[in-house]
Amino acid sequence: MMNIILKHRTIRKYKSDEIPEKSLKQIIEAGTHASTTGNMQVYSIIISKDKSIKEKLWEAHFKQNMVLQAPIILTFCADFNRFVKWCNHRKASPGYDNFLSFFTAAIDALLVAQNVALAAETNGLGICYLGTTTYNAHKIIEILKLPKGVVPVTTLVMGYSDETPGLTDRLPLEAIIHNDVYQDYSPETIDSIYKERENSGFTKELLKINNKETLAQIFTEIRYTKKDNIMFSNKFLEAIKDQGFMNNEM
Repeated sequence: MMNIILKHRTIRKYKSDEIPEKSLKQIIEAGTHASTTGNMQVYSIIISKDKSIKEKLWEAHFKQNMVLQAPIILTFCADFNRFVKWCNHRKASPGYDNFLSFFTAAIDALLVAQNVALAAETNGLGICYLGTTTYNAHKIIEILKLPKGVVPVTTLVMGYSDETPGLTDRLPLEAIIHNDVYQDYSPETIDSIYKERENSGFTKELLKINNKETLAQIFTEIRYTKKDNIMFSNKFLEAIKDQGFMNNEM
Protein backbone atom coordinates (compact mmCIF):
# COMPACT_ATOMS: atom_id res chain seq x y z
CA MET A 1 0.00 0.00 0.00
CA MET A 2 2.83 2.42 0.83
CA ASN A 3 4.28 1.84 -2.63
CA ILE A 4 0.90 2.68 -4.21
CA ILE A 5 0.64 5.91 -2.21
CA LEU A 6 4.15 7.08 -3.09
CA LYS A 7 3.56 6.37 -6.79
CA HIS A 8 0.26 8.26 -7.06
CA ARG A 9 -0.22 9.94 -10.42
CA THR A 10 -2.99 12.29 -11.48
CA ILE A 11 -4.57 10.74 -14.59
CA ARG A 12 -6.33 12.98 -17.10
CA LYS A 13 -6.55 10.61 -20.09
CA TYR A 14 -8.59 7.39 -19.91
CA LYS A 15 -9.35 4.30 -21.95
CA SER A 16 -13.00 3.54 -22.64
CA ASP A 17 -12.77 0.10 -20.97
CA GLU A 18 -15.53 -0.51 -18.45
CA ILE A 19 -14.72 -1.19 -14.81
CA PRO A 20 -16.13 -4.59 -13.72
CA GLU A 21 -19.08 -4.15 -11.38
CA LYS A 22 -17.52 -6.47 -8.82
CA SER A 23 -14.33 -4.38 -8.73
CA LEU A 24 -16.30 -1.15 -8.42
CA LYS A 25 -18.32 -2.54 -5.52
CA GLN A 26 -15.17 -3.64 -3.70
CA ILE A 27 -13.60 -0.21 -4.21
CA ILE A 28 -16.67 1.60 -2.88
CA GLU A 29 -16.91 -0.79 0.07
CA ALA A 30 -13.27 -0.04 0.92
CA GLY A 31 -14.22 3.63 0.89
CA THR A 32 -16.96 3.09 3.46
CA HIS A 33 -14.41 1.75 5.94
CA ALA A 34 -12.86 5.21 6.28
CA SER A 35 -13.07 6.99 9.61
CA THR A 36 -16.37 8.77 10.17
CA THR A 37 -17.70 11.13 12.85
CA GLY A 38 -19.64 9.19 15.48
CA ASN A 39 -20.11 6.34 12.98
CA MET A 40 -22.89 8.43 11.40
CA GLN A 41 -21.54 8.05 7.83
CA VAL A 42 -23.08 11.35 6.79
CA TYR A 43 -22.06 11.12 3.14
CA SER A 44 -23.33 9.76 -0.15
CA ILE A 45 -21.58 8.73 -3.36
CA ILE A 46 -23.24 9.32 -6.73
CA ILE A 47 -21.94 6.91 -9.40
CA SER A 48 -22.43 8.40 -12.87
CA LYS A 49 -22.12 6.20 -15.96
CA ASP A 50 -24.97 7.46 -18.14
CA LYS A 51 -23.71 9.38 -21.16
CA SER A 52 -26.27 12.18 -20.90
CA ILE A 53 -25.51 12.75 -17.20
CA LYS A 54 -21.77 12.73 -17.87
CA GLU A 55 -22.21 15.32 -20.63
CA LYS A 56 -23.98 17.60 -18.15
CA LEU A 57 -21.26 16.99 -15.56
CA TRP A 58 -18.65 17.74 -18.23
CA GLU A 59 -20.23 21.17 -18.66
CA ALA A 60 -20.30 21.73 -14.89
CA HIS A 61 -16.66 20.70 -14.54
CA PHE A 62 -15.45 23.32 -17.04
CA LYS A 63 -15.53 20.88 -19.97
CA GLN A 64 -12.61 18.76 -18.80
CA ASN A 65 -12.57 15.91 -21.33
CA MET A 66 -11.60 13.25 -18.81
CA VAL A 67 -15.17 13.51 -17.47
CA LEU A 68 -16.38 12.14 -20.81
CA GLN A 69 -13.50 9.69 -21.32
CA ALA A 70 -13.54 7.89 -17.98
CA PRO A 71 -16.19 5.16 -17.60
CA ILE A 72 -17.15 6.30 -14.09
CA ILE A 73 -17.57 9.64 -12.34
CA LEU A 74 -17.96 9.56 -8.55
CA THR A 75 -19.44 12.59 -6.80
CA PHE A 76 -18.91 12.58 -3.04
CA CYS A 77 -21.52 14.49 -1.08
CA ALA A 78 -21.87 15.76 2.46
CA ASP A 79 -25.24 14.18 3.30
CA PHE A 80 -27.31 14.72 6.42
CA ASN A 81 -30.58 14.07 4.54
CA ARG A 82 -30.55 10.33 5.25
CA PHE A 83 -29.51 10.72 8.89
CA VAL A 84 -32.13 13.41 9.59
CA LYS A 85 -34.88 11.26 8.07
CA TRP A 86 -33.77 8.35 10.24
CA CYS A 87 -33.87 10.57 13.34
CA ASN A 88 -37.36 11.80 12.51
CA HIS A 89 -38.53 8.26 11.86
CA ARG A 90 -37.17 7.17 15.24
CA LYS A 91 -38.82 9.90 17.36
CA ALA A 92 -35.57 11.90 17.70
CA SER A 93 -35.27 15.65 17.08
CA PRO A 94 -32.29 16.39 14.77
CA GLY A 95 -30.35 19.66 14.90
CA TYR A 96 -28.10 19.33 11.88
CA ASP A 97 -29.10 22.31 9.72
CA ASN A 98 -26.02 24.37 10.65
CA PHE A 99 -22.57 25.00 9.23
CA LEU A 100 -20.78 22.73 11.71
CA SER A 101 -22.93 19.81 10.55
CA PHE A 102 -22.09 20.57 6.93
CA PHE A 103 -18.40 20.67 7.78
CA THR A 104 -18.67 17.38 9.69
CA ALA A 105 -20.35 15.71 6.71
CA ALA A 106 -17.83 17.24 4.29
CA ILE A 107 -14.97 15.74 6.31
CA ASP A 108 -16.71 12.35 6.24
CA ALA A 109 -17.15 12.58 2.46
CA LEU A 110 -13.52 13.56 1.85
CA LEU A 111 -12.20 10.72 4.03
CA VAL A 112 -14.30 8.25 2.05
CA ALA A 113 -13.13 9.77 -1.25
CA GLN A 114 -9.49 9.27 -0.34
CA ASN A 115 -10.13 5.66 0.70
CA VAL A 116 -11.84 5.08 -2.66
CA ALA A 117 -8.92 6.69 -4.49
CA LEU A 118 -6.41 4.41 -2.75
CA ALA A 119 -8.55 1.32 -3.37
CA ALA A 120 -8.91 2.26 -7.04
CA GLU A 121 -5.16 2.69 -7.52
CA THR A 122 -4.51 -0.59 -5.70
CA ASN A 123 -6.78 -2.23 -8.29
CA GLY A 124 -4.82 -0.78 -11.21
CA LEU A 125 -7.13 2.14 -11.94
CA GLY A 126 -6.29 5.80 -12.39
CA ILE A 127 -8.05 8.70 -10.68
CA CYS A 128 -8.22 12.46 -10.72
CA TYR A 129 -9.83 14.77 -8.18
CA LEU A 130 -11.97 17.58 -9.61
CA GLY A 131 -11.79 20.78 -7.60
CA THR A 132 -14.48 22.23 -9.85
CA THR A 133 -17.08 20.38 -7.75
CA THR A 134 -17.28 23.24 -5.26
CA TYR A 135 -16.98 25.88 -7.99
CA ASN A 136 -20.21 24.75 -9.62
CA ALA A 137 -22.00 23.06 -6.73
CA HIS A 138 -25.35 24.61 -7.70
CA LYS A 139 -25.19 23.06 -11.19
CA ILE A 140 -24.12 19.67 -9.86
CA ILE A 141 -26.93 19.73 -7.29
CA GLU A 142 -29.37 20.28 -10.14
CA ILE A 143 -27.84 17.66 -12.44
CA LEU A 144 -27.72 14.95 -9.78
CA LYS A 145 -31.06 15.94 -8.23
CA LEU A 146 -29.60 16.33 -4.75
CA PRO A 147 -32.24 17.05 -2.07
CA LYS A 148 -31.94 19.43 0.88
CA GLY A 149 -29.22 18.36 3.27
CA VAL A 150 -26.93 17.12 0.49
CA VAL A 151 -23.98 19.12 -0.92
CA PRO A 152 -21.33 17.88 -3.40
CA VAL A 153 -17.82 18.40 -2.02
CA THR A 154 -15.50 16.55 -4.39
CA THR A 155 -15.49 14.36 -7.49
CA LEU A 156 -13.29 11.49 -8.61
CA VAL A 157 -12.84 10.59 -12.26
CA MET A 158 -11.99 6.88 -12.38
CA GLY A 159 -10.90 4.48 -15.09
CA TYR A 160 -8.03 2.69 -16.79
CA SER A 161 -5.21 5.10 -17.56
CA ASP A 162 -4.33 6.00 -21.14
CA GLU A 163 -1.18 7.88 -20.12
CA THR A 164 1.77 7.61 -17.74
CA PRO A 165 2.50 11.10 -16.45
CA GLY A 166 5.45 11.82 -14.21
CA LEU A 167 5.13 11.96 -10.46
CA THR A 168 4.05 15.33 -9.07
CA ASP A 169 6.63 16.97 -6.84
CA ARG A 170 5.96 17.50 -3.14
CA LEU A 171 7.42 19.93 -0.62
CA PRO A 172 10.00 18.46 1.79
CA LEU A 173 8.64 17.14 5.09
CA GLU A 174 10.18 20.01 7.03
CA ALA A 175 7.74 22.29 5.19
CA ILE A 176 4.70 20.69 6.80
CA ILE A 177 5.83 19.13 10.10
CA HIS A 178 5.62 21.14 13.33
CA ASN A 179 6.87 19.48 16.51
CA ASP A 180 4.66 20.00 19.56
CA VAL A 181 3.54 23.50 18.56
CA TYR A 182 3.30 25.49 15.34
CA GLN A 183 6.65 26.94 14.33
CA ASP A 184 6.13 29.90 12.02
CA TYR A 185 8.21 30.33 8.87
CA SER A 186 11.06 32.81 8.53
CA PRO A 187 11.94 34.22 5.10
CA GLU A 188 15.01 31.96 5.12
CA THR A 189 12.87 28.89 5.80
CA ILE A 190 10.45 29.82 3.02
CA ASP A 191 13.40 30.15 0.62
CA SER A 192 14.70 26.75 1.68
CA ILE A 193 11.49 24.72 1.44
CA TYR A 194 10.42 26.17 -1.94
CA LYS A 195 13.91 26.21 -3.49
CA GLU A 196 13.71 22.88 -5.33
CA ARG A 197 10.25 23.52 -6.72
CA GLU A 198 11.06 27.05 -7.84
CA ASN A 199 14.27 25.99 -9.57
CA SER A 200 12.85 23.01 -11.46
CA GLY A 201 12.88 22.94 -15.23
CA PHE A 202 9.08 22.69 -15.24
CA THR A 203 8.75 25.90 -13.23
CA LYS A 204 11.21 27.77 -15.42
CA GLU A 205 9.25 26.75 -18.52
CA LEU A 206 5.99 27.76 -16.83
CA LEU A 207 7.37 31.20 -15.99
CA LYS A 208 8.56 31.68 -19.55
CA ILE A 209 5.20 30.69 -21.06
CA ASN A 210 3.23 32.94 -18.71
CA ASN A 211 5.73 35.80 -18.67
CA LYS A 212 5.89 35.87 -14.87
CA GLU A 213 8.77 36.50 -12.49
CA THR A 214 7.91 34.01 -9.73
CA LEU A 215 5.94 30.79 -9.31
CA ALA A 216 3.84 32.45 -6.61
CA GLN A 217 2.61 34.91 -9.25
CA ILE A 218 1.35 31.98 -11.32
CA PHE A 219 -0.89 31.01 -8.41
CA THR A 220 -2.07 34.48 -7.40
CA GLU A 221 -2.46 36.05 -10.85
CA ILE A 222 -3.46 33.10 -13.08
CA ARG A 223 -4.53 29.91 -11.31
CA TYR A 224 -6.29 31.04 -8.12
CA THR A 225 -6.92 34.77 -8.23
CA LYS A 226 -8.51 36.76 -5.43
CA LYS A 227 -11.40 37.69 -7.72
CA ASP A 228 -12.18 34.07 -8.59
CA ASN A 229 -11.71 32.89 -5.00
CA ILE A 230 -14.26 35.40 -3.71
CA MET A 231 -16.73 34.69 -6.52
CA PHE A 232 -16.61 30.89 -6.07
CA SER A 233 -16.64 31.24 -2.27
CA ASN A 234 -19.88 33.20 -2.46
CA LYS A 235 -21.40 30.72 -4.90
CA PHE A 236 -20.50 27.75 -2.71
CA LEU A 237 -21.74 29.42 0.48
CA GLU A 238 -25.02 30.13 -1.30
CA ALA A 239 -25.29 26.47 -2.34
CA ILE A 240 -24.63 25.35 1.24
CA LYS A 241 -27.31 27.76 2.45
CA ASP A 242 -29.82 26.64 -0.19
CA GLN A 243 -29.27 23.03 0.85
CA GLY A 244 -30.24 23.89 4.42
CA PHE A 245 -26.95 24.16 6.32
CA MET A 246 -26.83 27.78 7.43
CA ASN A 247 -29.22 27.90 10.38
CA ASN A 248 -26.76 29.16 12.96
CA GLU A 249 -29.27 30.74 15.33
CA MET A 250 -29.83 29.29 18.81
